Amino acid sequence: MAEGYSMLVVVMDLIYWRDVGKTGLVVTGLVIGLASLFQLSSVTMLSYLCISIMCLTFPLRLYYKLLELIRKIPEGVHPFQSYIGDDSSLTDEETVLVVEEVVLMMAFAITEIKRLLFIDSIMDSIKFVVLLYVLTYMGITTNGLTLVIVGVICVFSLPLFYKQMQGRMKRISKAVRGLLTKIKNLFKMLYSKLRPSPATTSATTPTPTPAPKHKLKSK
Repeated sequence: MAEGYSMLVVVMDLIYWRDVGKTGLVVTGLVIGLASLFQLSSVTMLSYLCISIMCLTFPLRLYYKLLELIRKIPEGVHPFQSYIGDDSSLTDEETVLVVEEVVLMMAFAITEIKRLLFIDSIMDSIKFVVLLYVLTYMGITTNGLTLVIVGVICVFSLPLFYKQMQGRMKRISKAVRGLLTKIKNLFKMLYSKLRPSPATTSATTPTPTPAPKHKLKSK
């Protein structure tokens, strides 16, 4: 639980730009990497990424090895020991819990898709059909990679924009609600004036004449 909470804190720090340098590096890397997939395949991009990382780590490793040979540093010192060491941040119990959560999410998704496809609820299936139609239209005009890039940009821009403009947006929403209330009251007033009053309705309604009574014939 503590590890999950710390990971959530790191993600929120990135989204709200609390460390501008780190968030800018992450956003730039994500956007450039996703945009590069338009020209290169994902396998090629992964290979280039690994080669780029090794172009930085290999010289540094040789430099430490050279310092070790000339007795400048103790033997066995590795510059990336923290990255290649044993990772004890996730215990066996936590690993089992994570796997169980993933399996439950997959089972829930499969159950929900089957429920929608085989019309368990008519309204939910209609909404699903509308969503699929919108997705097909979006697929014609754009591709999935563009949507992913737009989603990444929105994730790192909309929360910060809302946080900065929260006070102004609340004032605007309050003004809009006040305007809608005034319009609603105006329509109610017009309706009450145009609607005929009950007294006028009763005065204009003709009173029905009683039907003549037939005398009973005496035997």
